[in-house]
Amino acid sequence: MKFPSFPPLFVLLVLACLVSACNFFTTEQTTTLPDAPVHTLIFLDKTQSVNVNQNFVQAKYRQALNELVVNNMKNKGDKLEVYFIHENTSKARALSLTVHSEKEGLENANATDREAIETAFQMALQREQGVFLRQVLSKLNQQNTGTSNQATDIWASLPIIAKAAQDGAQVRVYYFSDMIESVKGSDRRDFHHLPPVDDAQAEAWAKADAKKMEQYALGTPEVTVVSPFEPTASTKENNPHVATYWQTLFQELGAMSVEEL
Repeated sequence: MKFPSFPPLFVLLVLACLVSACNFFTTEQTTTLPDAPVHTLIFLDKTQSVNVNQNFVQAKYRQALNELVVNNMKNKGDKLEVYFIHENTSKARALSLTVHSEKEGLENANATDREAIETAFQMALQREQGVFLRQVLSKLNQQNTGTSNQATDIWASLPIIAKAAQDGAQVRVYYFSDMIESVKGSDRRDFHHLPPVDDAQAEAWAKADAKKMEQYALGTPEVTVVSPFEPTASTKENNPHVATYWQTLFQELGAMSVEEL
């Protein structure tokens, strides 16, 4: 079989196109997009049922807050907001912080310069994190002596989470609370007076309530509940069915994970 012959110039042009195509695909495969910023939401329970002055609660909460500041506030643009949980949670933003430390470009830096840039960035970041932690801890210890401490509206945190999800950030949500929803009304939950009696009821209630909240596009937040209960707390004090209610509710609304500490 005889193959057609092509002019040398044509062959060179074909080879050049093939090389360019290979380079294009190699570039596409190795290009990585920067991680989305982290948007941390902290909800601090400021109702009568949570006493942060107890030694166990204070130590547990301080450690958790320190860890989340270090782990979540690591890059320029990472954001942290603190809200108080009480009767008027949706209007109770107490703090808003953003990381401003920025690492200089490393593209043309030699090994020595890269190390110096990294060290300078880490020192600036640690200073910011220290300031952030002090501010968050001051909000943890702030007392609520008003009448708003008589109701616990955790449902009101859901539109706040939905709003945070709108900017495309990784949303991480932390509740420092006993999670005892307590709002009066025929269409609300008051776990102080009527808690779920078993997991089946907790799941049924959560699924019914999730249908009422479908308008809130939460995205896929990571949810962590930092409870004030000691390991020896009784089931009457630390009702496991309440935890089942919240785990089911958040999962029904799209949460990526729900963890209790």
